[in-house]
Amino acid sequence: MAQWNVLYDIYEKRLRASLPQDSIPRHVGVILDGNRRWAKSIGTTPSQGHRAGAGKIVEFLSWADEVGVDIVTLWMLSTENLSRDSEELSELLRIISAAVASLAHQEKWRLKLVGDMRLLPADIVEQLEESVELTSQIDGMTVNIAVGYGGLHEITEAVRSLMLSAAHSGETLTELAERLRDADITEHLYTGDQPDPDLVIRTSGEQRLSGFMIWQSVHSEFYFCEAYWPDFRKVDFLRAMRSYAQRERRMGR
Repeated sequence: MAQWNVLYDIYEKRLRASLPQDSIPRHVGVILDGNRRWAKSIGTTPSQGHRAGAGKIVEFLSWADEVGVDIVTLWMLSTENLSRDSEELSELLRIISAAVASLAHQEKWRLKLVGDMRLLPADIVEQLEESVELTSQIDGMTVNIAVGYGGLHEITEAVRSLMLSAAHSGETLTELAERLRDADITEHLYTGDQPDPDLVIRTSGEQRLSGFMIWQSVHSEFYFCEAYWPDFRKVDFLRAMRSYAQRERRMGR
């Protein structure tokens, strides 16, 4: 075991040294997938899987911060997840709230909520907003907490917001339609003030986005990892960074 740990450390250091600093993604999106399957694989409850997944987040953010990532978006709860069994959902929301509070108390990263807070219980929203407020003056890596988030829902809400803004300024639908640009919708997304993700990582072996940042990921690079989220290691992260660095980004050209 000791020999294995030494070899692992050597491999990890080589991976880190192989990353060119000018090829580090500025914004990394993460689909934290596999908590429930991880729990099932070891014969425990879904809640224990969610807790194990929550416990991985600080570790992951430390890795991202270490290599120089500016923004991380963590997809922690989708709009589809809101239809789960009420008991499991309530426990999951409490776990998420506690995890976000723990991130705030790290006093390292600036947190931002990404999603439709109207879909969540009022007490959970209050707790999340309190945690975010604690980090408002921190000048560090930005961490987007995507809860009550779905890509289609986000685009719908962006268009709705855009239409309401136009109506409030006295603009007609015809006038809005005539001047509408992609950038107008982008400005009304949850991440409208941020660069799009350069890299999207999904754990658990699933090779799809499931609606994650549909609009923003049009030119993103994708990395799919077999490990369930609770088992995601630093070498897995560094491999994702290496894969990204080795790609030629054409940006649709």
